[in-house]
Amino acid sequence: MSNESNTIVLLCPGQGAQHVGMAKAWHEQHPVAAEVFAQADKALGFDLSKLCFDGPEETLNRTDMAQVAIYTASVACHKALVASGIIGEPQLTAGLSLGEFTALHLAGAFDFLTGLELVKLRGQAMQDAAGLTESSMVALIGADEAQAMALCEEALDDPENKGEEVLVPANFNCPGQIVISGTLKACERAESVADKMGIRSTQLAVAGAFHSPLMQPAADRLAKALDKVDWNLPTVPVMSNVTAEPHENDIASIKQRLVDQLTQPVRWSQSMQYILDNPVGPDARLIELAPGKVLSGLMRRIDRKIKLENHATPGLTPGLTPG
Repeated sequence: MSNESNTIVLLCPGQGAQHVGMAKAWHEQHPVAAEVFAQADKALGFDLSKLCFDGPEETLNRTDMAQVAIYTASVACHKALVASGIIGEPQLTAGLSLGEFTALHLAGAFDFLTGLELVKLRGQAMQDAAGLTESSMVALIGADEAQAMALCEEALDDPENKGEEVLVPANFNCPGQIVISGTLKACERAESVADKMGIRSTQLAVAGAFHSPLMQPAADRLAKALDKVDWNLPTVPVMSNVTAEPHENDIASIKQRLVDQLTQPVRWSQSMQYILDNPVGPDARLIELAPGKVLSGLMRRIDRKIKLENHATPGLTPGLTPG
């Protein structure tokens, strides 16, 4: 069943969208989605499908597993949406952190299995880098960028810090929701500083300090992997998390931005504002792919008037049915 508008902006979720049962309905109802999972199972050498559909949750939540799971689920969902006639070719793609690889694949930069290989290495490299230093991430609720920077500086300006601690903004998710990232002691101190500043804070249950200088070992590994695969120039604009603007039409630049993303902040809020300020068309449809509803939630904070079509499961969006 087709929708009236053919102007498509694809939004691809990042780590944190995973959950047990993810994309199971797409797999059951659409052979093209099932084939994507079958390809991933064979290429990875283990039953990713079973992990996505049945868990266990603690294994699915591991960085090295969550990233391949989300990438595969998003691509499977997209295949089914296209095969059903629900969407056509995109005019722009964007992905949150890990989702940037999905966005590049859907824009034709590399094939599915190449992307899967890169995402697998990225997840393993980030997991390994997290194990090198005690580190964490802290969500700040109600802070702006200037406050987040000031909080990080104050948390590091402590007699206990011998110059080896790290604390930086890591994710600008939406207005009033910023995540900072760094060494464990600095993150713990940041919670006290946040309380003093009247900012609500929550330490996140993550493997380590993603999107911070502590991820440099992972960035180095990813850089080498990116140079070993075949690339094409994307056929449509793809948003960069680092610049919050479309990637330059240059493969070397795209690869460098993907490497930079591991150690620099993800500017999702600014990326979405760029899309809203530079519309690809008056009837553009913003499509959030499986497996979750995280990006829809963030958009409500970025601009409540903007409606995202969410496709975590077939037919979830009113008026859209699977083919």
